This record gives sequence, structure tokens and C-alpha cells, in this order.
Amino acid sequence: KKMDKILEDIVTKHNMKRNATAIGSDEKDIVDTLLKYAEVDSSNDFYITINQIKAIVLDLFSAGSETSSVIIDWVMAELLKNPRVMKKAQEEVREACKGRSKIEEADIQSLQYLNLVIKETFRLHPPVALITRLARKTCEINGYTIPANSRVMINAYALGRDPTIWTNPECFQPERFEGSSIDIKGNNFELLPFGSGRRICPGIAFAMTSIELAVSQLLYHFDWKLAGGFKLEDLDMTETFASVTKKKSNLNVIATTRIPFQK
Repeated sequence: KKMDKILEDIVTKHNMKRNATAIGSDEKDIVDTLLKYAEVDSSNDFYITINQIKAIVLDLFSAGSETSSVIIDWVMAELLKNPRVMKKAQEEVREACKGRSKIEEADIQSLQYLNLVIKETFRLHPPVALITRLARKTCEINGYTIPANSRVMINAYALGRDPTIWTNPECFQPERFEGSSIDIKGNNFELLPFGSGRRICPGIAFAMTSIELAVSQLLYHFDWKLAGGFKLEDLDMTETFASVTKKKSNLNVIATTRIPFQK
């Protein structure tokens, strides 16, 4: 009931904002766009209900939030295990935002190396290791017949570590993406952390913005080291495969404030 109340408030506020302006002139986010299709209008190809809109918003928050927290954990683990990359990423963030008390969403567009770090993390640690799909019709792939309605599983984890695709696939090397057109938005089948096509994860934009902003804040404001006197070689990078691919053990670290955060 509490979550439904939150979702109801989100929809109500967007409706009030839309009603205060000309219909359709204030479509700034996905809720505004969905509300357009909740109107009884003969020009719309389909109609959705308010409850369906709330369900979509809940999916975006839940899927995007879980993906974000898992990937942030992996990013920090890889950075701690690779001090050279950590230093380079921190220098980029601190130089780009020098003299600032906090990082804004607009700042992350200039953090190109950080983007490579996150992309490389998705390659090694896709949040969903196995992507499931349903064959809509019978087709043939590489000599194999896939009957209609067959359950198909794409191994995103194996794709990211395939030695026929990647050089030194087990090594964390963000620089491998420099000058590369390979992205994580489903256009390149070598890297599919969010899936591809019409069934691509709808929370991809929300997740990426959350991850980039969170990691940049962590690198900008703090210096990091492993807790308990652990050495880099002691850092456990074992995965646990479930609904999302998490670290098997918690990441225990010590954060030292470098640049105080101000609201």
C-alpha cells in the first residue's frame, strides 16, 4: 500500500503539471509520455490504464536500482584491485570538477575515462548473466533450427569473456574501448549487459545515469583502500549468479574524505 501511494503521488503530480499546460506540451519524462497514452484519443494506436503506468514506473525503479547498486559494487572492487585505473579515473573526475563542492548530472558527460571504466565493468560483470527470450517464430541460426515458442538463453557473461572477441578477456582494461564503437546499448552483440532490440531493459538510461553519478561522487570526494589490512591479491572477485550477478563476499573498504560534500 505504501509503494502504491508513492506511485499514485508520482502519477498525480505529473497529471496536475500536464493539466496546467496545453495537452502534450510538457512531456519531459517517461511518465509524461505514458500519460499521453492514458488519454482516450482516437489518434493513439493503443490505450493504457493508470495502474499499468504505475506498474511500468515500479519496474523502472526496481530493475534500475538493483542493477545500479550491483554494478557500483563491481566498479569499486575493480578500481581497488587496479590502482592504476583508480588513480586515472580519480584524476579525471577531480580535474573536471576542480573547486566544486559536488558533482552535478551535467558534469558526467565530460568524464570519458570513467565511462570506459563502467563499460569495462559491464563487460566482465553483466548484471544479468543469462538473458532469456522466447522465439516468436521458427528460425535457423548457424545450422540449428529454433522452433517457435522455444525458450532461448543468451549468455551475456560468456560473451564478455570470449577470447575470440576480446584480447586478454580476463583482464580489466578500460582502454580497450578507446576509439571503439562498441557500446552497451544493444547495438553491438559482443556486449549485451542490458539485452537488445525491442525487449532491451527499459531502465537502461536511469541505471547508467545513476551509476555514473554515484561512482563519480565516490571518486571525487573520497580516497579508498581495503579494510582490515587486506592486500590487493586478497580481494575476492568471485561472482554469485542469481537474479543479478553479485559479488560473493562484501566489499569492505575504508573511505577517507578528500573533498567535503556540500548540499
